[in-house]
Amino acid sequence: MEKKDIEELRAKVGCAAVLEKEAWKIDLKESTRRALKYRRDANIIIVIHDGRGWFDPLSPAKGDVFDLAEHLGARGFPEACNRVAALVGFVPTMPVWKREAKPAAVSIADRWAYRTAPRPGSATWRYLAEERGIPETIIEVAVRQDVLREGPHGSMWAAHRRTDGALLGWEERGPRWRGFASGGAKELFRLGPSAAPRVCITEAAIDAMSLAAIEVLRPDTLYVSTGGGWSPATDEAIRSLVRRDNTRLVAATDNNRQGDVYADRIREIAAEATALYARSCPRAGDWNEDLRFLLARFAAELLAATG
Repeated sequence: MEKKDIEELRAKVGCAAVLEKEAWKIDLKESTRRALKYRRDANIIIVIHDGRGWFDPLSPAKGDVFDLAEHLGARGFPEACNRVAALVGFVPTMPVWKREAKPAAVSIADRWAYRTAPRPGSATWRYLAEERGIPETIIEVAVRQDVLREGPHGSMWAAHRRTDGALLGWEERGPRWRGFASGGAKELFRLGPSAAPRVCITEAAIDAMSLAAIEVLRPDTLYVSTGGGWSPATDEAIRSLVRRDNTRLVAATDNNRQGDVYADRIREIAAEATALYARSCPRAGDWNEDLRFLLARFAAELLAATG
């Protein structure tokens, strides 16, 4: 048989046809689109490469459709070719595994719009107010500014937007989860007046809201978060803020080595723009820890005063 005839047979007859003709049965429960498991008694053959290859998981045997014919009893390559040739046009009755169509991509804006804003008593509201100690007045402001959404399982979504208000992504924080919107981009979470001259830069939206609570939401301050990173877009966003007249940058990053590194970057940006700069460091690791400590101390003092 000519080489081109052999290649034509290999293209026309798949391993599944040989197996089914020999009374092998597909094991649907243990098969995938890329690996079809066939059984006959205690024997197993796995068909791979879109039906053009196979292997025996219980032995070193493997190969193409001709090797399979020999493995199943053909005496030498010529008989294997005859057996394969006899199956031209034979269509296996086993299920045809089709690639599942990928769901249509849902835009960042549509995913955000699908989620509801936190409301008193909701899982996200309770997470922020009870577990994180964020005052309801701060949550209400964030909701009015459309920077919060209810995430799955009581988590919070905190929007990152461009200066023009375009949504880019969101920080995701919850009782058992932290991350960032899949397919989204980090820039800045913003809370407070967009034109405020004082800009406090934190590392997380939770910290931005916590610092806003500690400072009783100063009207001259925009509280922002980098979302735990420092992307080129974040860097440019901070630079665009400091280009405004009379802007003061406050590095309100965490009380650790990373927070110090970010603070140095903020200081350099302020120096390049000849803007005022200050470092505001939480006493604990971050501003939410400070807020919860203050709330606990206030509750203890109140209890002592009324007891």
